[in-house]
Amino acid sequence: MNERIENLLHRSGLTAHGCWDKFDEYDKQALAKFAELIVRECANVALEQKKWVEDMIVFNRQDEQWNLARIQQSQRIVDKIKEHFGVEE
Repeated sequence: MNERIENLLHRSGLTAHGCWDKFDEYDKQALAKFAELIVRECANVALEQKKWVEDMIVFNRQDEQWNLARIQQSQRIVDKIKEHFGVEE
């Protein structure tokens, strides 16, 4: 499990006072998968924003570099979310 996700589990109280020890391996894997799914949903929200930027009619018509930079920045947000939480493609 990713260290950041483990930290969030601890901060949520799921690992406090022996709670984590009471979980069997299935429970631990299910919690890890649940966290991964949440991260993927967040990344998908950012990806939808990127698609919106790509499809937008209201581009800066005089500056294609600016348009490309907006699209690249949107993709970077998607990538950083996944990287931050250690979620693979």
